[in-house]
Amino acid sequence: MKVFAYGIREDEKPALKDWESQNPDVEVEYTDQLLTPETAKMAKGADSAVVYQQLDYTKETLEALAAVGVKNMSLRNVGTDNIDFDAAKALGFNISNVPVYSPNAIAEHSMIQLSRLLRRTKPMDAKVAKHDLRWAPTIGREMRMQTVGIIGTGHIGRVAINILKGFGAKVIAYDKFPNPELQKEGLYVDTLDELYAQADAISLYVPGVPENDRMINKESIAKMKDGVVIVNCARGNLMDIDAVIDGLNSGKISDFAMDVYEKEVGLFNKDWSGKEFPDAKIADLIARENVLVTPHIAFYTTKAVSEMVHQSFDAAVSFAKGETPAIAVKY
Repeated sequence: MKVFAYGIREDEKPALKDWESQNPDVEVEYTDQLLTPETAKMAKGADSAVVYQQLDYTKETLEALAAVGVKNMSLRNVGTDNIDFDAAKALGFNISNVPVYSPNAIAEHSMIQLSRLLRRTKPMDAKVAKHDLRWAPTIGREMRMQTVGIIGTGHIGRVAINILKGFGAKVIAYDKFPNPELQKEGLYVDTLDELYAQADAISLYVPGVPENDRMINKESIAKMKDGVVIVNCARGNLMDIDAVIDGLNSGKISDFAMDVYEKEVGLFNKDWSGKEFPDAKIADLIARENVLVTPHIAFYTTKAVSEMVHQSFDAAVSFAKGETPAIAVKY
């Protein structure tokens, strides 16, 4: 049996080596290049392909992979919105993703960023770096004094809620599909408008499906409390970034943390040091002392990367054996 993997990063290699040691009967080949119509031929002779990328899995890409006899594709990530499922179905592809690799990684990052915003660590760090050790006017707020609205109470949202409970914050939540345990605790509000009206801070944990597109927009921001704090470590398309910038300019939004961006492909995970920065909006946000920008790193922990590698390769083997792994994508 042979598995070919695309887009393997240096930080994934220890986990891949570990998986190979546990599966000596499986031949593994890989490349650091992404899967494209041109690179699909590299998988010739493999039973399954393991992939991770932000590029679209277009009809052309899937056709090229199928042309070399590979119709099992295991994603090392959770998102599947970049797959042409019509083409995949027509070609007979088996597809899996890794829906749960480490909810704690994303939840921890989002809550750390919220804590940093409340305690104003960015401007304070800048002062200390200049040897300005005065306190004022960089005064913070305590998490336990905040009402934090959680939008989306899946695996990640529930971990975030537990972290907030540890801080002593008041938590309110909204989800179209409520969790029974959280319902018993009385954490849910009935509508997003209620959450917007009550929350001092809002953190999002919902998928970037079409119905959630730009859910944070001019109208929804207007319904929020003055001086609201917003954290988005979920999906870039959840935000109308122009509306967020307007909210920051007016003071309606006091602080903002973002780990994802709708136009992040080709921008994030690249070194722009000493080069012209290609996105004026992100450059503007990075420069603000009340904004924290991270380049889609909430998932980026040793535990999460290990799970993404192990689960995707396990699924690739299952497909090759004619089995249906538990993480197969139903479409």
